[in-house]
Amino acid sequence: MAEKRAVGLWRLSSQKIPITIVPVASALLRTESADFYRLLALVLRTGEEIPLQDLVAHLESIGYERREPVEMVGEFSVRGGIFDVFPAEASRPVRVEFFGDEIESIRQFDVESQRSILKVSSATLLPLAEYPKSRRILRELAEAAEQADLDLSNPGEVFPGWEFLVPFVRPRTHNIFALNPEAFVILDEPNAIASAADRLWQRLDHPDRPAPVPPENNFLRWDDLSASLEPRTRISLQELELISGPTEPDSQTHHFHLSTRPSLTFQGNMPVAVAEARNLIHAGNRVAFFAASIGELERLADVLQEYAVPYQLGLESTPGARPSLAERAYHAGSVSSAYLIKGCVRRGAVFVDSQLAILGSEDLFETSDLIARQPSKSQLAAFAADIADLKPGDFVVHTTHGVGQFLGIREIVQADQKGDFMLLEYAGESKLYVPLTRLDLVQKYRGAGEAKPHLDRLGGVTWEKTKSRVKAKMRDMADELLKLYAQRRMAKGFAFSHDSNWQREFEDSFEYSPTKDQLNAAEQIKADMESEQPMDRLLCGDVGFGKTEVAMRAAFKAMGDGKQVAVLAPTTVLSFQHYETFKRRFASFPIRIELVSRFRSAKEIKAILEDLSSGKVDVLIGTHRLLSKDVQFYDLGLLIVDEEQRFGVRHKERLKQLRHNVDVLTMSATPIPRTLHMSLLGLRDMSVIETPPKDRLSINTVVAHFNPDLIKAAIEQELQRSGQVYFVHNRVDTIFMRAAFIQELVPQCRIGVGHGQMGEAELEKVLLGFMRHEYDVFVCTTIVENGLDIPLANTIVIENAERYGLSELYQLRGRVGRSNRRAYAYLLVPADTQLSEVARKRLAALKEFSDLGAGFKIAALDLELRGAGNLLGGEQHGHIEAVGYDTYVRLLEETVRELKGEEVPLEIHATLNLGLDIRIPADYISDEAQRLRAYKRIADAKVEDQARRITDELSDRYGSLPDEVRNLARFALLKSLAERVGVESIDRRQGFANLKFHQRSKVDPFKLMALVRNTGNAQFTPAGVLKLPLNSSNPAGLLEELTKRITELTADEPVAVKT
Repeated sequence: MAEKRAVGLWRLSSQKIPITIVPVASALLRTESADFYRLLALVLRTGEEIPLQDLVAHLESIGYERREPVEMVGEFSVRGGIFDVFPAEASRPVRVEFFGDEIESIRQFDVESQRSILKVSSATLLPLAEYPKSRRILRELAEAAEQADLDLSNPGEVFPGWEFLVPFVRPRTHNIFALNPEAFVILDEPNAIASAADRLWQRLDHPDRPAPVPPENNFLRWDDLSASLEPRTRISLQELELISGPTEPDSQTHHFHLSTRPSLTFQGNMPVAVAEARNLIHAGNRVAFFAASIGELERLADVLQEYAVPYQLGLESTPGARPSLAERAYHAGSVSSAYLIKGCVRRGAVFVDSQLAILGSEDLFETSDLIARQPSKSQLAAFAADIADLKPGDFVVHTTHGVGQFLGIREIVQADQKGDFMLLEYAGESKLYVPLTRLDLVQKYRGAGEAKPHLDRLGGVTWEKTKSRVKAKMRDMADELLKLYAQRRMAKGFAFSHDSNWQREFEDSFEYSPTKDQLNAAEQIKADMESEQPMDRLLCGDVGFGKTEVAMRAAFKAMGDGKQVAVLAPTTVLSFQHYETFKRRFASFPIRIELVSRFRSAKEIKAILEDLSSGKVDVLIGTHRLLSKDVQFYDLGLLIVDEEQRFGVRHKERLKQLRHNVDVLTMSATPIPRTLHMSLLGLRDMSVIETPPKDRLSINTVVAHFNPDLIKAAIEQELQRSGQVYFVHNRVDTIFMRAAFIQELVPQCRIGVGHGQMGEAELEKVLLGFMRHEYDVFVCTTIVENGLDIPLANTIVIENAERYGLSELYQLRGRVGRSNRRAYAYLLVPADTQLSEVARKRLAALKEFSDLGAGFKIAALDLELRGAGNLLGGEQHGHIEAVGYDTYVRLLEETVRELKGEEVPLEIHATLNLGLDIRIPADYISDEAQRLRAYKRIADAKVEDQARRITDELSDRYGSLPDEVRNLARFALLKSLAERVGVESIDRRQGFANLKFHQRSKVDPFKLMALVRNTGNAQFTPAGVLKLPLNSSNPAGLLEELTKRITELTADEPVAVKT
């Protein structure tokens, strides 16, 4: 909200907003002058000059953060003369190229690929903070706070809400209306505004809650503000004109009376919309439907015709319009008819005196654009353990040598050639230097628990034995995987019918705009349901990304064919939240939804189960109670399972039995990598929702010592914006003491307490009370980890955060940030506690991965893998720990292929010793993590187009490519070609290249003999080594020559080599 306010103040000061809607609190808040806000923004234009250090200093002062690479609004980076920034309110980041202090070019670039896509002449960098931070102002604040005996947690540093203390040292004398003195003012219900202003001041000026800064420094009184508006042109809107006695006519005030009432909002519920239109027409009103497009107009005409409602077109035929539309006017034997008009009226009204009713497009449909703050990424990329996330001390797996420890990047000079190497340590402190051109041999280690892995001995002997042992032990499990796969392919289920009009109406009634990923996931799920094969699909998506809406669309489809739906959740709170969500979403449809949990009495459950078995209940929601033998469905068609990994082994076995003939949709917020690989093996289909909802902001995560002043500030900051707070205290015996402590800290707040040992009725009451905003602060245990979805709750304080697992902390943090407000998560640890290494890593990871969609990264980092040790009943924990997760899955895939009788593709890692300067200089990409990522991407390039895209992107981001980087890309392509053909190594010695071939290489022997025969001094030795004389000595020519020679040797048949 602070970022939006800063941009809004700049726009208002620059007179770039035609209409500004101002709530009472913002109207009363004092501001700086219009000139002050205008100077906060910066416009960069091609050809103009600005020192880069001045640009950086200004951006940091107005709320931008330096980060590489730039992916989110408010981030910037500097690489030599290239400056990337993602401006506020911009749809894409921009890349500014400098020559000295002069701006040479400005280009928009794509966040995902980081490549430039469009040249522009200018870029406006809008502020993200309404008050620029500087060392001077922060120092003045710290000094003033010390004199006033205020305790700042970090004096001299920025903290949430610091701007409210600025008037302590620098008074503000303006208000929001003074920023645009020419605009005229509309007051909506002046009496209500005055009352709201009084209530605000009562809170600000409460004697029991003295503010650190006198409220007069930050806020105006309504009487003073109202008096300053007297000279302005004003319109006052009043629903009731209240007078207290006889009044004299005011010659300067004009009164107009307009009798209207708002139209109803139907949000896609067309039966209700049609009924309302009929009532209005029968009452003598003219009814006009507005639609934003020809397609919507046609759809509306179809619906009205289906319900026998007469209509006529209220628009003239235009050139290029579809003639069929005008021909389809439908009168149904009646003169009174509705008008269909193509126009941009979004919300309508009923004009009583004129007997005219207008229904806008948003009254009928949800038509907002599908906008997301971040472009979606590929499904696999979201789960990949990025090599650039490696930090010294992390463990890695080398294909040949096994598990080692990463110590860092080292530059080594050999024969006058510089090279970058990854330094790894193995058992006995043995060191291995891996050239960064060989990153295909190394991957990040992910184990099955918190214990550190055993380091292998350098040389690979112990590693090969470990792999062989693990592979032998996994054959039984692979057998079971294949059986399950075969059963799934052979099973026959119910094929649901295609979408009906009711299905479309239900989906249109969604109150928000679905994201592209939500729509894709819903289509994939519905396509599965329409197939005869039972669905077994996993729906992955971060907390608050809209998985439940997708599941409800699937549920509606099942019920459309007369089937029942079961929704299974791991906790009582989550099942209760689903129950409330389903009831609210299905309220307009004749569907019965029931809940089976400890919130229901035995008598109620018995009645519900009787109705369930006779088909009177459509949707049954509950915990593992649904899996009991006495729960008998009349005709179950769809089972929705939320967070399946949280269920026990016995419950999973029962779920496995249901999967044979019932469609199953499983939802997960932080999917473990195991689940992804099961999907890749074809055992389970998967849909991923990676796009955050429109206007969703990342969560500001703070790790701090337990501090009463910090807790008080965090709660009061949330209450100031009429929000709610979770306070997680996971000790039942002391939870009421903690609630009393918070009440003493913040006396004005209303506190509710909830924990798992409370009585059912009492817990349900407090949960509903918090949902209905009867409480400001909910002091609770981890019962809220899954389930509660309260948009107003945007601050969470987690006490003793060091005691929680990473996924648990992530789920708890996900309770906030579910609206377009900035959310805050405070992870508190005792001041006198020495954190363990594991706890410190967890908290650091949660603080680092606070961006939207971070659940996938959290899942990959979670050392516990949330129970991934048990795969389909096989005890695999020790095997994952021994070889690392990625190697484990690769071995599993190999074992499955062997059991199927398929050939395991040959995997060759070619060694190329050419004595060339091929590297990425540190002065070209200074950030080590980004340099490592660039090495990895170049190493993974398989074809020329792919390599060219990477080098173009590097050139675009970091400037002209050095020759060493160009040669590195050519080297990577040569290496890839050699591996596809079956060349194990290429050694350059004394003007010759020695090529050693694998016994299964795809080299055409006739072409090989012809090459040896036609090339002077060429030899092919009995050891399978081809000695080729080299004509080129410069690196580019040498790489091109070798590429050409190997291409000439390639056989025509497909290459059976893994690439």
